[in-house]
Amino acid sequence: MSSSFRSSASSSSAPFRPRPAARRLRAAAILTAVAALVPATAAFATTPSSALSSAPSSAAGSSGSPATSPTGPVDTLASAKVKPTIVLVHGAWADASSFAPVTARLQHDGYTVLNAPNPLRGLAADAASVSAFVNQATTGPVVLVGHSYGGAVITNAATSTPRVKALAYIDAYAPDAGESIAQLSAAKPGSVFAVADPSTVFDAVQDPNLPQGDPDLYVKRDLFAHAFAAHLPATRTRQLAASQSPVAGGALQEPSGQPAWKHLPSVFFIGSNDQVIPAAEQKAMAERAHASIVTAKADHLSMLEKPAEVTATIERAAAAR
Repeated sequence: MSSSFRSSASSSSAPFRPRPAARRLRAAAILTAVAALVPATAAFATTPSSALSSAPSSAAGSSGSPATSPTGPVDTLASAKVKPTIVLVHGAWADASSFAPVTARLQHDGYTVLNAPNPLRGLAADAASVSAFVNQATTGPVVLVGHSYGGAVITNAATSTPRVKALAYIDAYAPDAGESIAQLSAAKPGSVFAVADPSTVFDAVQDPNLPQGDPDLYVKRDLFAHAFAAHLPATRTRQLAASQSPVAGGALQEPSGQPAWKHLPSVFFIGSNDQVIPAAEQKAMAERAHASIVTAKADHLSMLEKPAEVTATIERAAAAR
């Protein structure tokens, strides 16, 4: 309201009523403003969702196509801000606690983090267990993260979990179809488990629920620190050795199915001091998967030794398109 309007109102007890000419001018101004807004509104309504958001296609829908509604494209700005769920899959002779420092960091950064059960009974069965968990316990896009044997599990599980948008391999196996863990362990020199006599590195316990001749395998306790985490405190490696989750021996011999890394973006974190899966073998698997590679001076349990670097690698997978 102008100063003349304010002075007129204050000098009279009657309420101010604009003159007819003033009312016409005000109405014309409003119509002009509305007319100016219409083209901008129409342009926004018809802008493709790809121009509104740089989010990965999986954020819009599992088919990779922009989300739509009965009236046209849906603004995907909101979905672009939704972080994928991170599903962690531990390896043999470990459990979910091996990811604890990484889990805390991911949660701090705003990610929903889940640890999938990995029964360690057989590659196909374990992959089916993880796949069922992802399909039933999550919504929206997912990044599957596998450590060691868990890498082979996610390689197979992701083929039947359409919401998985990327894979992250942490000191992990990424087999091709027909390859086994035992085969990959011996592919290049350097693995402590590539031995002629498995009894020199494993203690075998026959589980009555497993077929005879397919025992549970435990890493010998006096070998555990050297194999997994030579640079962690001795008290910690003794705890880890005492709390091993055994793997069925047959799981290490079971051939892989078709690998999900052939159609999903993947990242690899490779510990250069890994004594279980030689760094050269991990690099070869990463290169054939056309994956991004992060290398650090770490042992096989890099999640405990280099949690910040491992977290950053997983978040790189989460940002994959």
